[in-house]
Amino acid sequence: MPIQHFQKFIQRGRHMENQNKTADLAQSLRNEISKSFKGSDSTIDFSILGLLASLHVLIEDVPGVGKTTLAKALSQAAGLSFSRIQFTPDMLPGDVLGMNVWVPSKNEFVYKEGPIHSECILADELNRTSPRTQSAFLEAMQEGQVTVDGVTRNLLDPFFMIATQNPLSFTGTFQLPEAELDRFGLSFSIGYPDEDVEISILEKKSDVKITAIADADTIRKARKIVNETKVSPAVQRYIIEIIRGTRDNPLIQLGASPRAAVFLQQAAKGKASMEGRDFVMPEDVGAVCSVVLPHRIILSPAARLENTDTRDAVSEVLSKIQIPAGV
Repeated sequence: MPIQHFQKFIQRGRHMENQNKTADLAQSLRNEISKSFKGSDSTIDFSILGLLASLHVLIEDVPGVGKTTLAKALSQAAGLSFSRIQFTPDMLPGDVLGMNVWVPSKNEFVYKEGPIHSECILADELNRTSPRTQSAFLEAMQEGQVTVDGVTRNLLDPFFMIATQNPLSFTGTFQLPEAELDRFGLSFSIGYPDEDVEISILEKKSDVKITAIADADTIRKARKIVNETKVSPAVQRYIIEIIRGTRDNPLIQLGASPRAAVFLQQAAKGKASMEGRDFVMPEDVGAVCSVVLPHRIILSPAARLENTDTRDAVSEVLSKIQIPAGV
């Protein structure tokens, strides 16, 4: 065997070993989270996917279905510092980002960190606060940094946000702007549990202990492995065809942005890595479309009159695009 082929063989083996570690990490996180959160496996998997693929998560659902429990369980299992920010209409950006406070003993202003300076953030009921405070999140979500009084400070690494919003039919809600929605990598609903799950919730012990099976360094390494997952040109073309398909569909008034293509590829990488592969298959892309695309598109007036759901529109787009063979 030529030395170049041998080196590629060794490198391939290392990649597969790393992917197996990521798959094992994902399974361990599932096991720990399920001790506390009694919901669907897909909900847990999408949350883990967001963490490992560096994609912030938006959950839209009614109160009381376990959003806070899920976020806390994920942060505890991953060994990350955790902050919960409960948003209210009178909250100001400084309440989230932090502010400079005058300290008489030092005769100077001292920066007091806000709750956003944690590794895992639960932004609870984000759409109950004003657009001004919502916009304070944009820089943090996109750049991993915050600017207060002209001074920019880096956030912790890893930085992962799970935001929740109430349905717009609820009183006291402000619609999240499209620019902010587009920065959430994944969005999904938990939904009401079935009967057996609700019974298990009643039987659940209140003192459930979740073991930290990872730490910040472990998550950083897992994210690096996800980023190194390979995507073939054929799969990339498939991703672009899906994105462009949302712009040419009569059900959709505003299609997905180029950022959506980047997030769709990243989510597919994360799914492949969680399954122990170092390459993305078209099936990975199709599996994550339902959580990457629906919150980024705006339905046409005709589709809204027919009560069409954005997920149904995405499904129709997928049904019209041929899955690449032999990938």
